[in-house]
Amino acid sequence: MTAVPLVDLTPWYEGSPAGRRQVATDVDRALCEVGFLLVTGHPVGAALRDRLRAEVRPFFALPPTEKAELACFPGGRGWVPPGAAATASDGSTVPPDLRESFTFGPEQVPPAVLGTSEEEWFGPNSWPASTPGLPAAATAFSDCCARLADDLLRVCALALDLDDDYFAGRCAGGTWSVDLTWYPARSAVGPVLPGQLRRGPHTDVGTLTVLDREPGSGGLQVRTLDGEWVDAPYVPGALTVNAGDLLARWTGDRWRSTPHRVLPPPVEVPTEELLSLVFAQVADPLAVVGTLPTAAAGPTRYVPVTAGQFLRGRMDSITVG
Repeated sequence: MTAVPLVDLTPWYEGSPAGRRQVATDVDRALCEVGFLLVTGHPVGAALRDRLRAEVRPFFALPPTEKAELACFPGGRGWVPPGAAATASDGSTVPPDLRESFTFGPEQVPPAVLGTSEEEWFGPNSWPASTPGLPAAATAFSDCCARLADDLLRVCALALDLDDDYFAGRCAGGTWSVDLTWYPARSAVGPVLPGQLRRGPHTDVGTLTVLDREPGSGGLQVRTLDGEWVDAPYVPGALTVNAGDLLARWTGDRWRSTPHRVLPPPVEVPTEELLSLVFAQVADPLAVVGTLPTAAAGPTRYVPVTAGQFLRGRMDSITVG
């Protein structure tokens, strides 16, 4: 793997069987070989993304004392302050990431999980009073990304010759999260510790991640099979999509959950700050992730587990005390 492939989704939405099969083949190849792809021809418009960035940037510009009332730990709802997250997929101690984020997620609890421990994945969001337009912009973005993620899961089902709603039907309960991640400029963060990054090497935990990036020198890198870090290409208007650990487990690792990272703020561009919009699709917490009823995925070494059990086991690894 030397590059993240670009896949045009237009033939999928045009609806011809041959066009849809070709899109599914291209997505399957990308997830097998790289675990990442860029998609164009998607329904998440530029105006929607620009509006959300315009609404949330003033929040990140506030003094930390004003943001502190919304502070939460990674995985919560609200402001995750700088220094609250350190990412190390192997369990080692690493310097805290040079980022902060605002997170939100679904509030309505599906009937199937009412009264169970899985209610913890749902709850009220905490919105800053200083940015009254943020909730509407954020909701419009998450709604559109949820529809795109549903479409991509149907692409994935076709790629493995599964029923159309095999994945989508098990991700229909509104279990998702959005992380609006701000990477401050070097001029703002000051000295950078040895090995400190904007986002340390990690894999995503869910099914699919849909990412809208801004171009920059301190940007996204993906690790190849031979351990080399390569820059993920930036294509204006394209979204970056990658498989998470849950989807890799579901497919017996046919599809890769690829380690990736975000470089430190560049010395040569001391004023560069980036704002990423990250939509993470997760399976319904009671959905059983086990052996797929298709030969295309191949055998799996994993025992069946519910999505909620799997995610709960992963959340503590990114939190700094």
